[in-house]
Amino acid sequence: MIPRPQYLQKMVSLRDKQVIKIITGVRRSGKSTLFELFREHLQNDGVPPEQIISLNMEDPAYRDMPTWDKLYDHINARLLPDRKNYVFIDEIQNVTDFQRAADGLFIKNNVDLYLTGSNSRIQSGEWATMLTGRYINISILPLSFKEYISAVGQDNLPQKFRQYMELGAFPMCLNFSTTDDVRNYLRSIYDTIILKDLATINKFRDFNRLERIVKFISDNIGKEMSVNNMAETMTKDGVKINVRTLEKYLKALCDSYIFYRADRYDVRGKKLLKTLNKYYIVDTGLRYALLKSNLTDTGRMLENIVYLELLRRNHKVYVGKMDVLRREKDANGNVTGKYVTKEIDFVVENNNGTEYYQVALSTLDPQTLERELASLQAVADHHPKFLLTMDALPGGDYNGIKQVNVLDWLLE
Repeated sequence: MIPRPQYLQKMVSLRDKQVIKIITGVRRSGKSTLFELFREHLQNDGVPPEQIISLNMEDPAYRDMPTWDKLYDHINARLLPDRKNYVFIDEIQNVTDFQRAADGLFIKNNVDLYLTGSNSRIQSGEWATMLTGRYINISILPLSFKEYISAVGQDNLPQKFRQYMELGAFPMCLNFSTTDDVRNYLRSIYDTIILKDLATINKFRDFNRLERIVKFISDNIGKEMSVNNMAETMTKDGVKINVRTLEKYLKALCDSYIFYRADRYDVRGKKLLKTLNKYYIVDTGLRYALLKSNLTDTGRMLENIVYLELLRRNHKVYVGKMDVLRREKDANGNVTGKYVTKEIDFVVENNNGTEYYQVALSTLDPQTLERELASLQAVADHHPKFLLTMDALPGGDYNGIKQVNVLDWLLE
């Protein structure tokens, strides 16, 4: 098993807290493996096996408990009354009215409860409805670059990063020896989530339209998009769809953790904006597999990887926008002013405050460096500002803006 120290540490910190721990994330991102790692931690910490109850509700061995009461009775009969019991239930959505069993176990003082569910079948907002005020979410992503390197070794990092970008970071991908095998596996993940789960649960009967939407978003990762423009463009391309229907599809795709939406943030006005959001895909290898082409937009894929890493680090991540007044002289020497919009790749809010990030493949060209720095220089506050690039040269400091090699940053 590949170590997942960041997520394991979260679970350790929540151990024995009177709250249901729910692990969410895209299929095959490692939720069940995280359970295994935590159970191993418990036993290494002195918890005997009889205090650990583990069930995977996709296992036919548990076919005789399809309803909440049968599940509850099965677990209740195994609880040790005088000790803490650690209960793990995988794919709990397969149990009818499962929340009633979860509630019954939650109120017991000697139960510490951990759940996973297939998020394309229990969509993200539904957990809050079913278990209001009684749970905390640990959202898991495919492997970070640091986790990936822990499995494949640190030699020739640029080449390993290229593989990470093109073949993806789903843990199982490391078990395959050829690119074709990896991409066939990624396609099977896609088929399960999109064509089976989403189409069935959300009653999307037009599979062709669903797939065209997925590919359209995948092809436009990291670009500002409004739902109106998306619907108009897709209709021109032969996929007739109205705004309301497209919004339904987008919500379902984000709820299944295939895509993440980054809202735009007005840095000067300190407020979220309602239009021109960006979408990022959960795994760049999945994008390569879906579009079936040798893609050359490496810059946007680098931006996608940085976005996911910022999410892993417990950040709220927005796309930054800032209107800056530019003063110019006209032909008569009169000073005029007009506002120009500066874009900041990511505005981040975390426990330490606000941070700003700009991402570029390279800034060795002076004009490129000037352009990338300009957006960060327009921000007048003193919060940390970073320029992340693939340049191997030592990082610079430009009046408080720190240039950092992105591979070094990912391996921090």
